[in-house]
Amino acid sequence: MTPAQFIARVKRSEIPPVCLFLGQESYNRRRCRQALVQAAKGVESEQYDASETSLAAIIDDARAMSLFATERLIFVIGAETAMPRTMRDDDESGGGDGLTVGVLEAYVKDPTPGVTLVFEATRWDLEGEDKPKTERARKFFGAIPDVVEFRRFTADEARAELNRIAREANLQLDPAAAEALVEALAADVSRIAVEVEKLSLYGKPITADDLPLLVPDARQSTIFALVNALGRRDRVRSLEVLDALVREGEYLPLALTFLATQFRMALVAKEANLRSASQVQSHFQRSGVQMWGSRAEQVSQTAAKFSKDQLERGLKLVFETDRDLRSARPDDRTVVENFVVRLCN
Repeated sequence: MTPAQFIARVKRSEIPPVCLFLGQESYNRRRCRQALVQAAKGVESEQYDASETSLAAIIDDARAMSLFATERLIFVIGAETAMPRTMRDDDESGGGDGLTVGVLEAYVKDPTPGVTLVFEATRWDLEGEDKPKTERARKFFGAIPDVVEFRRFTADEARAELNRIAREANLQLDPAAAEALVEALAADVSRIAVEVEKLSLYGKPITADDLPLLVPDARQSTIFALVNALGRRDRVRSLEVLDALVREGEYLPLALTFLATQFRMALVAKEANLRSASQVQSHFQRSGVQMWGSRAEQVSQTAAKFSKDQLERGLKLVFETDRDLRSARPDDRTVVENFVVRLCN
């Protein structure tokens, strides 16, 4: 079921005794958690980490009747770590742990009254290269009939959610600013919600011109929007973003340096077969390169949009463009526009 369907069920007090939260998207997962906590009417929620406590021990605790509370809400994070290693890795031949699965099946058939048990398997995405692993997790927890899928927002869905959040925050955001914010934050609604909360303190309507002054790293994010457009081979949108950078006063040789760094990191991610933002972040941090989660997400998305050959060609064009920018008094914008057109061909 979708997060919206789950929240609607919770509001109708149709809360399943056992459910599985599946997928990486965190904004809607947090909303579903909050809906459960609110429905629990003041009952404190409990939390287990499946990497530290066995599934059997968690089930035993859920079976135990509390002397002090008639209702309990138990979250189990890292639920995929309860799977046998052969199922968690890429080995398709791995089977489920029969004893563990049997304990779970028995509990689902006869859950403890008043106990809501929520398993959260959030390591992998529901689409792309993570999909086979997610399907194995779905199979392992197949005894749980109520599964809430947390899929990433599309750009259109993120814009619609931004409008809803902005209305609730009494924030007036003009359409161009809303479009820029969604693209700058890669349609990550968790980050969008945080920025809307900050922007609501500004006290007046937000325009696209205000955004670079109010959102941290907005100019860098606009450059990332250029990367996205280049990845789609969208020449018109790429030139529009380039025009926005010029109007923001961006120093184009510096923007080109960011593009070069982005392409190099994406090429490293591609060659190392890194398939998610968390893998990108871990890989670079092990190499001594500090990287925020949002930056890792940008590198991961760039690696997904470009093939290895395209990234290598992009780096070659960056080198040639950098050389042209260093020639005798060039027109920086014309040189970079030429780079955009060549890369989009």
